[in-house]
Amino acid sequence: MGFRRLALFAAVAFLVAAPAAGQQRALTPHQAEAAAAYDKALAAFKSILNERRRQIDAREPLPNLPGQALYLARVAVISTYKDLTDAMPSRIGRPNKFEIPPAYFDAEIEPLIDEYASLFDVMEAPPANAQNSATPFKDVVDLGTVIARAKGLAPEHAAAAGRISLGLFFAETNGKQNVRNGRSNTYMGSFQTGPSEDRNGHRKWQAIKAEIAATDPRLSARDDKEEARASSIDRRFNHWTNVRDGLMNAHAEVFREIPAIVKTLPDPIDQMKLFELIQIVPTPTRSALRSGDLLNYRVSSPTIMKHLRNNSIFAFGQADRARTSASFREILGAMWLFNRKFEKAMAKYAEIRGR
Repeated sequence: MGFRRLALFAAVAFLVAAPAAGQQRALTPHQAEAAAAYDKALAAFKSILNERRRQIDAREPLPNLPGQALYLARVAVISTYKDLTDAMPSRIGRPNKFEIPPAYFDAEIEPLIDEYASLFDVMEAPPANAQNSATPFKDVVDLGTVIARAKGLAPEHAAAAGRISLGLFFAETNGKQNVRNGRSNTYMGSFQTGPSEDRNGHRKWQAIKAEIAATDPRLSARDDKEEARASSIDRRFNHWTNVRDGLMNAHAEVFREIPAIVKTLPDPIDQMKLFELIQIVPTPTRSALRSGDLLNYRVSSPTIMKHLRNNSIFAFGQADRARTSASFREILGAMWLFNRKFEKAMAKYAEIRGR
Protein backbone atom coordinates (compact mmCIF):
# COMPACT_ATOMS: atom_id res chain seq x y z
CA MET A 1 0.00 0.00 0.00
CA GLY A 2 2.87 2.36 0.88
CA PHE A 3 4.51 1.71 -2.47
CA ARG A 4 1.28 2.48 -4.38
CA ARG A 5 0.77 5.69 -2.44
CA LEU A 6 4.35 6.75 -3.20
CA ALA A 7 3.89 6.03 -6.91
CA LEU A 8 0.66 8.06 -6.93
CA PHE A 9 2.36 11.02 -5.30
CA ALA A 10 5.20 10.82 -7.87
CA ALA A 11 2.74 10.79 -10.77
CA VAL A 12 0.87 13.81 -9.39
CA ALA A 13 4.14 15.66 -8.82
CA PHE A 14 5.19 15.00 -12.44
CA LEU A 15 1.89 16.29 -13.80
CA VAL A 16 2.13 19.43 -11.70
CA ALA A 17 5.78 20.06 -12.61
CA ALA A 18 5.45 19.38 -16.34
CA PRO A 19 3.65 22.62 -17.26
CA ALA A 20 6.16 24.64 -15.21
CA ALA A 21 9.10 23.02 -17.02
CA GLY A 22 7.44 23.65 -20.35
CA GLN A 23 7.00 27.29 -19.42
CA GLN A 24 10.70 27.54 -18.57
CA ARG A 25 11.63 26.14 -21.97
CA ALA A 26 9.42 28.64 -23.82
CA LEU A 27 11.46 31.47 -25.32
CA THR A 28 10.66 35.08 -24.65
CA PRO A 29 10.10 37.25 -27.74
CA HIS A 30 13.59 38.72 -27.27
CA GLN A 31 15.17 35.27 -27.02
CA ALA A 32 13.25 34.02 -30.04
CA GLU A 33 14.36 37.05 -32.05
CA ALA A 34 18.00 36.48 -31.05
CA ALA A 35 17.82 32.80 -31.97
CA ALA A 36 16.25 33.57 -35.35
CA ALA A 37 18.89 36.23 -36.08
CA TYR A 38 21.68 33.76 -35.35
CA ASP A 39 20.10 31.05 -37.49
CA LYS A 40 19.75 33.52 -40.36
CA ALA A 41 23.36 34.73 -40.03
CA LEU A 42 24.67 31.17 -39.88
CA ALA A 43 22.74 30.20 -42.99
CA ALA A 44 24.07 33.26 -44.84
CA PHE A 45 27.64 32.40 -43.78
CA LYS A 46 27.29 28.84 -45.06
CA SER A 47 25.82 30.15 -48.30
CA ILE A 48 28.67 32.55 -49.09
CA LEU A 49 31.25 29.91 -48.15
CA ASN A 50 29.63 27.49 -50.57
CA GLU A 51 29.41 30.13 -53.29
CA ARG A 52 33.10 31.10 -53.07
CA ARG A 53 34.18 27.46 -52.95
CA ARG A 54 32.10 26.68 -56.05
CA GLN A 55 33.52 29.69 -57.90
CA ILE A 56 37.09 28.78 -57.01
CA ASP A 57 36.70 25.10 -57.87
CA ALA A 58 35.05 26.02 -61.18
CA ARG A 59 37.82 28.59 -61.87
CA GLU A 60 35.21 31.29 -62.34
CA PRO A 61 36.22 34.97 -62.11
CA LEU A 62 35.79 36.24 -58.55
CA PRO A 63 34.14 39.57 -57.74
CA ASN A 64 36.19 42.58 -56.69
CA LEU A 65 37.20 42.22 -53.03
CA PRO A 66 36.01 38.61 -52.89
CA GLY A 67 36.77 38.27 -49.19
CA GLN A 68 34.64 41.17 -48.01
CA ALA A 69 31.32 39.33 -48.15
CA LEU A 70 32.92 36.38 -46.34
CA TYR A 71 34.32 38.66 -43.66
CA LEU A 72 31.03 40.45 -43.07
CA ALA A 73 29.18 37.13 -42.90
CA ARG A 74 31.63 35.84 -40.28
CA VAL A 75 31.24 39.04 -38.25
CA ALA A 76 27.46 38.61 -38.38
CA VAL A 77 27.71 35.02 -37.11
CA ILE A 78 29.87 35.97 -34.15
CA SER A 79 27.78 39.07 -33.42
CA THR A 80 24.43 37.33 -33.47
CA TYR A 81 25.77 34.45 -31.38
CA LYS A 82 26.93 36.96 -28.74
CA ASP A 83 23.48 38.55 -28.80
CA LEU A 84 21.99 35.08 -28.41
CA THR A 85 24.15 34.16 -25.43
CA ASP A 86 23.44 37.54 -23.86
CA ALA A 87 19.74 36.71 -24.12
CA MET A 88 20.22 33.02 -23.22
CA PRO A 89 23.40 32.38 -21.19
CA SER A 90 22.58 28.66 -21.27
CA ARG A 91 23.64 28.67 -24.95
CA ILE A 92 27.28 29.34 -23.99
CA GLY A 93 29.06 26.13 -24.90
CA ARG A 94 32.48 24.50 -24.68
CA PRO A 95 35.79 26.19 -25.46
CA ASN A 96 36.88 26.25 -29.10
CA LYS A 97 40.23 25.71 -30.79
CA PHE A 98 40.39 29.31 -31.98
CA GLU A 99 40.41 30.54 -28.37
CA ILE A 100 37.44 32.81 -29.03
CA PRO A 101 35.49 33.45 -25.82
CA PRO A 102 32.68 30.83 -25.82
CA ALA A 103 30.05 33.53 -25.36
CA TYR A 104 30.96 34.75 -28.86
CA PHE A 105 31.38 31.48 -30.71
CA ASP A 106 29.71 28.07 -30.93
CA ALA A 107 32.47 25.47 -31.12
CA GLU A 108 30.22 23.28 -33.26
CA ILE A 109 30.90 25.52 -36.27
CA GLU A 110 34.70 25.27 -36.12
CA PRO A 111 34.77 23.53 -39.55
CA LEU A 112 33.15 26.59 -41.13
CA ILE A 113 35.97 28.82 -39.89
CA ASP A 114 38.51 26.30 -41.20
CA GLU A 115 36.85 26.58 -44.62
CA TYR A 116 36.83 30.39 -44.29
CA ALA A 117 40.61 30.38 -43.73
CA SER A 118 41.13 27.95 -46.61
CA LEU A 119 39.24 30.20 -49.01
CA PHE A 120 41.28 33.23 -47.97
CA ASP A 121 44.46 31.25 -48.59
CA VAL A 122 43.35 30.87 -52.21
CA MET A 123 42.05 34.42 -52.65
CA GLU A 124 45.12 36.02 -51.11
CA ALA A 125 47.79 33.87 -52.73
CA PRO A 126 50.93 35.86 -53.66
CA PRO A 127 51.32 37.03 -57.28
CA ALA A 128 53.51 34.97 -59.58
CA ASN A 129 56.41 37.44 -59.37
CA ALA A 130 56.46 37.64 -55.56
CA GLN A 131 59.93 37.26 -54.06
CA ASN A 132 59.85 34.94 -51.08
CA SER A 133 62.45 34.53 -48.38
CA ALA A 134 63.75 31.17 -47.21
CA THR A 135 63.83 32.59 -43.64
CA PRO A 136 60.75 34.82 -43.40
CA PHE A 137 60.34 34.70 -39.62
CA LYS A 138 64.01 35.27 -38.83
CA ASP A 139 64.02 38.17 -41.30
CA VAL A 140 61.28 39.92 -39.34
CA VAL A 141 63.07 39.42 -36.03
CA ASP A 142 66.41 40.55 -37.45
CA LEU A 143 64.95 43.68 -39.03
CA GLY A 144 62.99 44.68 -35.94
CA THR A 145 66.04 44.12 -33.75
CA VAL A 146 68.52 46.03 -35.90
CA ILE A 147 66.15 48.98 -36.35
CA ALA A 148 65.75 49.19 -32.58
CA ARG A 149 69.52 49.00 -32.11
CA ALA A 150 69.99 51.79 -34.65
CA LYS A 151 67.48 53.82 -32.63
CA GLY A 152 69.72 53.43 -29.58
CA LEU A 153 67.97 50.67 -27.64
CA ALA A 154 69.91 48.37 -25.34
CA PRO A 155 70.17 44.70 -26.43
CA GLU A 156 67.36 43.55 -24.13
CA HIS A 157 64.92 46.11 -25.47
CA ALA A 158 66.08 45.62 -29.06
CA ALA A 159 65.29 41.91 -28.63
CA ALA A 160 61.78 42.91 -27.47
CA ALA A 161 61.43 44.95 -30.68
CA GLY A 162 62.30 41.86 -32.72
CA ARG A 163 59.73 39.79 -30.85
CA ILE A 164 57.07 42.48 -31.24
CA SER A 165 57.82 42.74 -34.97
CA LEU A 166 57.22 39.03 -35.38
CA GLY A 167 53.88 39.47 -33.60
CA LEU A 168 52.92 42.14 -36.12
CA PHE A 169 53.72 39.76 -38.98
CA PHE A 170 51.34 37.19 -37.53
CA ALA A 171 48.70 39.83 -36.78
CA GLU A 172 48.72 41.14 -40.33
CA THR A 173 49.00 37.91 -42.35
CA ASN A 174 49.12 35.05 -39.85
CA GLY A 175 52.78 34.63 -40.75
CA LYS A 176 52.29 34.27 -44.53
CA GLN A 177 54.68 36.18 -46.75
CA ASN A 178 53.86 38.32 -49.79
CA VAL A 179 50.10 37.77 -49.62
CA ARG A 180 47.52 39.91 -51.34
CA ASN A 181 44.35 41.12 -49.59
CA GLY A 182 40.89 39.69 -50.23
CA ARG A 183 39.26 42.74 -48.64
CA SER A 184 41.36 45.58 -50.04
CA ASN A 185 43.01 46.65 -53.27
CA THR A 186 45.35 48.96 -51.35
CA TYR A 187 47.08 46.97 -48.63
CA MET A 188 49.42 44.19 -49.76
CA GLY A 189 52.45 42.15 -48.79
CA SER A 190 53.83 40.56 -45.64
CA PHE A 191 53.09 43.68 -43.57
CA GLN A 192 49.99 44.73 -45.56
CA THR A 193 51.10 48.24 -46.45
CA GLY A 194 49.68 50.70 -48.94
CA PRO A 195 51.81 52.37 -51.63
CA SER A 196 52.27 55.60 -49.66
CA GLU A 197 53.22 53.71 -46.50
CA ASP A 198 55.75 51.69 -48.45
CA ARG A 199 57.31 54.83 -49.93
CA ASN A 200 57.40 56.55 -46.55
CA GLY A 201 59.02 53.55 -44.90
CA HIS A 202 61.58 53.27 -47.69
CA ARG A 203 62.51 56.94 -47.30
CA LYS A 204 62.95 56.53 -43.55
CA TRP A 205 65.08 53.41 -44.05
CA GLN A 206 67.40 55.26 -46.41
CA ALA A 207 67.81 57.96 -43.77
CA ILE A 208 69.18 55.48 -41.21
CA LYS A 209 70.94 53.11 -43.61
CA ALA A 210 74.37 54.33 -42.47
CA GLU A 211 73.52 53.51 -38.85
CA ILE A 212 72.21 50.12 -39.93
CA ALA A 213 75.43 49.37 -41.82
CA ALA A 214 77.50 50.33 -38.79
CA THR A 215 75.34 48.28 -36.44
CA ASP A 216 75.11 45.12 -38.56
CA PRO A 217 77.20 45.06 -41.76
CA ARG A 218 76.02 41.58 -42.73
CA LEU A 219 72.36 42.57 -42.51
CA SER A 220 73.09 45.73 -44.47
CA ALA A 221 74.68 43.64 -47.23
CA ARG A 222 71.61 41.41 -47.31
CA ASP A 223 69.48 44.53 -47.60
CA ASP A 224 71.46 45.73 -50.61
CA LYS A 225 70.85 42.40 -52.35
CA GLU A 226 67.12 42.43 -51.61
CA GLU A 227 66.78 46.05 -52.73
CA ALA A 228 68.41 45.20 -56.06
CA ARG A 229 66.31 42.06 -56.38
CA ALA A 230 63.07 44.02 -55.86
CA SER A 231 63.98 46.84 -58.25
CA SER A 232 61.76 45.56 -61.05
CA ILE A 233 58.62 44.74 -58.99
CA ASP A 234 56.33 46.32 -56.44
CA ARG A 235 58.63 46.29 -53.39
CA ARG A 236 55.71 45.15 -51.25
CA PHE A 237 55.96 41.72 -52.86
CA ASN A 238 59.51 41.21 -51.74
CA HIS A 239 59.18 39.90 -48.19
CA TRP A 240 62.31 41.60 -46.88
CA THR A 241 61.66 45.05 -48.30
CA ASN A 242 57.98 45.06 -47.31
CA VAL A 243 58.73 44.10 -43.70
CA ARG A 244 61.55 46.64 -43.57
CA ASP A 245 59.49 49.50 -44.97
CA GLY A 246 56.42 48.56 -42.94
CA LEU A 247 58.38 48.66 -39.70
CA MET A 248 60.08 51.92 -40.62
CA ASN A 249 56.81 53.58 -41.65
CA ALA A 250 54.77 52.97 -38.52
CA HIS A 251 56.79 51.43 -35.72
CA ALA A 252 60.44 52.42 -35.72
CA GLU A 253 59.97 55.67 -33.81
CA VAL A 254 57.78 53.96 -31.23
CA PHE A 255 60.53 51.41 -30.61
CA ARG A 256 62.17 54.18 -28.55
CA GLU A 257 59.30 53.82 -26.09
CA ILE A 258 59.86 50.10 -25.49
CA PRO A 259 61.68 50.52 -22.15
CA ALA A 260 58.65 52.33 -20.71
CA ILE A 261 56.15 50.09 -22.51
CA VAL A 262 57.54 46.87 -21.02
CA LYS A 263 57.24 48.37 -17.54
CA THR A 264 53.60 49.25 -18.08
CA LEU A 265 52.81 46.09 -20.07
CA PRO A 266 55.03 43.25 -18.82
CA ASP A 267 53.04 40.65 -20.81
CA PRO A 268 54.72 40.26 -24.25
CA ILE A 269 51.34 39.65 -25.89
CA ASP A 270 50.02 42.95 -24.55
CA GLN A 271 53.12 44.62 -25.99
CA MET A 272 52.29 43.10 -29.39
CA LYS A 273 48.71 44.30 -29.09
CA LEU A 274 49.84 47.85 -28.41
CA PHE A 275 52.07 47.89 -31.49
CA GLU A 276 49.24 46.43 -33.57
CA LEU A 277 47.19 49.43 -32.42
CA ILE A 278 49.95 51.63 -33.87
CA GLN A 279 49.05 49.91 -37.15
CA ILE A 280 45.28 50.32 -36.68
CA VAL A 281 44.82 53.67 -34.89
CA PRO A 282 48.27 55.31 -34.80
CA THR A 283 47.35 58.83 -33.67
CA PRO A 284 45.41 58.00 -30.48
CA THR A 285 47.90 55.24 -29.61
CA ARG A 286 50.80 57.68 -29.77
CA SER A 287 48.76 60.16 -27.73
CA ALA A 288 48.10 57.48 -25.13
CA LEU A 289 51.82 56.72 -24.91
CA ARG A 290 52.61 60.42 -24.41
CA SER A 291 49.89 60.85 -21.79
CA GLY A 292 51.81 59.17 -18.99
CA ASP A 293 48.74 57.07 -18.18
CA LEU A 294 48.55 54.64 -21.09
CA LEU A 295 46.03 52.15 -19.76
CA ASN A 296 43.52 54.75 -18.59
CA TYR A 297 43.79 56.95 -21.68
CA ARG A 298 40.35 57.05 -23.26
CA VAL A 299 39.26 57.39 -26.88
CA SER A 300 35.78 58.51 -27.83
CA SER A 301 36.05 59.63 -31.45
CA PRO A 302 33.39 57.88 -33.58
CA THR A 303 35.98 57.54 -36.35
CA ILE A 304 38.47 55.81 -34.05
CA MET A 305 35.79 53.49 -32.66
CA LYS A 306 34.85 52.64 -36.27
CA HIS A 307 38.48 51.79 -37.09
CA LEU A 308 38.66 49.55 -34.04
CA ARG A 309 35.47 47.74 -35.07
CA ASN A 310 36.75 47.31 -38.62
CA ASN A 311 39.67 45.44 -37.08
CA SER A 312 37.65 43.06 -34.89
CA ILE A 313 37.76 45.14 -31.68
CA PHE A 314 34.36 45.86 -30.10
CA ALA A 315 32.94 44.48 -33.34
CA PHE A 316 30.71 41.64 -32.17
CA GLY A 317 27.26 41.90 -30.66
CA GLN A 318 24.99 44.81 -29.89
CA ALA A 319 26.50 45.50 -26.46
CA ASP A 320 30.04 45.82 -27.82
CA ARG A 321 29.01 47.81 -30.87
CA ALA A 322 27.01 50.24 -28.72
CA ARG A 323 30.19 51.45 -27.03
CA THR A 324 30.97 55.09 -27.70
CA SER A 325 34.33 55.16 -25.92
CA ALA A 326 36.95 52.88 -24.41
CA SER A 327 40.15 53.07 -22.38
CA PHE A 328 43.30 51.44 -23.68
CA ARG A 329 42.98 48.90 -20.89
CA GLU A 330 39.56 47.96 -22.29
CA ILE A 331 40.81 48.01 -25.89
CA LEU A 332 43.67 45.63 -25.12
CA GLY A 333 41.22 43.33 -23.33
CA ALA A 334 38.90 43.37 -26.34
CA MET A 335 41.66 42.26 -28.73
CA TRP A 336 41.05 38.58 -27.91
CA LEU A 337 40.84 37.66 -31.59
CA PHE A 338 44.57 38.46 -31.84
CA ASN A 339 45.59 36.23 -28.91
CA ARG A 340 46.04 33.05 -30.91
CA LYS A 341 48.11 34.83 -33.57
CA PHE A 342 50.40 36.34 -30.97
CA GLU A 343 50.78 33.00 -29.21
CA LYS A 344 51.95 31.53 -32.52
CA ALA A 345 54.40 34.39 -32.87
CA MET A 346 55.74 33.76 -29.36
CA ALA A 347 56.26 30.08 -30.15
CA LYS A 348 58.05 30.89 -33.41
CA TYR A 349 60.21 33.49 -31.66
CA ALA A 350 61.25 30.94 -29.03
CA GLU A 351 62.13 28.53 -31.83
CA ILE A 352 64.29 31.15 -33.58
CA ARG A 353 66.07 32.13 -30.38
CA GLY A 354 66.61 28.47 -29.57
CA ARG A 355 68.62 28.04 -32.74
